[in-house]
Amino acid sequence: MNSVKTVGLMVGLTLLLIWVGGIFGGRGGMFFAFVIACGMNLGTYWFSDKIVLRMYRAQEVGQADEPELYRMVEELRQKAGMPIPKLYIIPNDTPNAFATGRNPQHAAVAVTQGILKILSKEELSGVLAHELSHIRHGDILIGTIAATIAGAISMLAHMAQWAMIFGRGDEDEGGNPIAGLAMIIIAPIAAMLIQMAISRSREYLADEGGARISGNPHYLAQALKRLEQGVKKVPMETNPATAHMFIVNPLRGGGILSLFSTHPPIEKRIERLEKMQ
Repeated sequence: MNSVKTVGLMVGLTLLLIWVGGIFGGRGGMFFAFVIACGMNLGTYWFSDKIVLRMYRAQEVGQADEPELYRMVEELRQKAGMPIPKLYIIPNDTPNAFATGRNPQHAAVAVTQGILKILSKEELSGVLAHELSHIRHGDILIGTIAATIAGAISMLAHMAQWAMIFGRGDEDEGGNPIAGLAMIIIAPIAAMLIQMAISRSREYLADEGGARISGNPHYLAQALKRLEQGVKKVPMETNPATAHMFIVNPLRGGGILSLFSTHPPIEKRIERLEKMQ
């Protein structure tokens, strides 16, 4: 169901780009914004693992450094039928984890020192399986594509804004300047909402995939409860641009802000996992 939802959201985001491109800049403007956004996001996609790991001062560990952690990942990756990723420890007491890398052959899983302190072996295996599921499903690539399209829409909106400022907006072509102004504001917000919805659907898929890899949905469900409490007790200084990568959202937000959240509510994630029992 979440796979179908992701496809539908991606189609919707693409149609929004085509529609906005036609209104704001025609085919030329749409193509220009799309190429620029592709270039920016391609660089992020290709070097994301190095950038993010360096940002959080993650240190690579091997079998000799963390034998228990290495053994867990080795067993889980065999169940998942994928190469073993590089392992990193983040020197931070906030319990959290994330996966990065452009494909299964160039992937990394990073866990904080805090998560190793509070989770049992079973709960930790659920978290690691969740991250392996992200890698297996190609979520980093999907996220990059969504960011590329959303970025192109935002660029088109900025182009239209400058065109209106310098008097080359819709009014020169007999269009409605008020409608154009409304679209400049609404289009980027709509693109962001769809992008966040895609991220949330991929989290649900990673939960389901992780539960199957670990062999017990209860492991991940219990881990999410502990991590939610741990993040509240020990907040983490996080770059908002990387918040979507973590298994538990390090940024707080409720109510209307949940629409802009990259993660589904923990309660709903746990409820879905418990239904898999």
